[in-house]
Amino acid sequence: MSSRTVEKSLTKKQKKEWVVYLVRCADESLYCGITNDIEKRLVAHNSGKGAKYTKSRMPVEMAGVSSKMTKSEALKLERHIKQVPAGKKIVELSKMDL
Repeated sequence: MSSRTVEKSLTKKQKKEWVVYLVRCADESLYCGITNDIEKRLVAHNSGKGAKYTKSRMPVEMAGVSSKMTKSEALKLERHIKQVPAGKKIVELSKMDL
C-alpha cells in the first residue's frame, strides 16, 4: 500500500498536521496550546481573538513549536507540557519533539 493510499484512508483527525506550541507573553509568562495552523493561531493571539489567557498579555511571540503529529498526540503532549514547571517547558517541548 502506498503512503498516498494510507493518507487518504486516515481521517482528518488522524492526519499528522497538528503541532504543540509555546508562546511567550508580554509579561514573560508562557502559554501552551495546539493548532493545525500555527501562523493563523499566532495572529489570533496577537489580535485578542486567541485564548483568554493571552488576551490580556499581548503581544505574544513564538517560543517553541513541535513537529507535526496527530491531534491525539498533540493533546497528550500539551497536557504533559502544562504539567512541567515554567522554566523547563521549552526544553521539554524540544526533548519530546525528537
